[in-house]
Amino acid sequence: MEFIYSDGGRQLAGFKGNTGDCVTRSIAIATGKPYKEVYDALNNLSKVEKPVKGKNSLARTGVFRKTYEKYLIENGWKWVPCMKIGEGCKVHLKKEELPGGRLIVAVSRHLTAVIDGIIYDNHDCSRGGNRCVYGYYVKND
Repeated sequence: MEFIYSDGGRQLAGFKGNTGDCVTRSIAIATGKPYKEVYDALNNLSKVEKPVKGKNSLARTGVFRKTYEKYLIENGWKWVPCMKIGEGCKVHLKKEELPGGRLIVAVSRHLTAVIDGIIYDNHDCSRGGNRCVYGYYVKND
């Protein structure tokens, strides 16, 4: 799968250095929204979420699924599962196994943006096309 480097607008928004912001980055890339807008929205949602092990989501270092899913659903995206418990991997991070368009793809411990079969991220997370896709978010028509 082709890979194009993108920080999702992080540096343009004035942020420096590397961090674990894959949720914020992938949403900004796939939606086309400014990084700072997504960053602020996710942090605002995290203020009302129930803490897990005494911690809340942070757009900079990690966002709980319930929090980012709420944001995506409110913005017209839907979840398409690709895997069921005990079923094994059916879809890999490969162009020919994913639909076209703008996707936010969930793989193990990571979200990435895929647009028309191209990964947009700060690293190639495809593992040579062997990475299993748990599911993806797609914009409702």
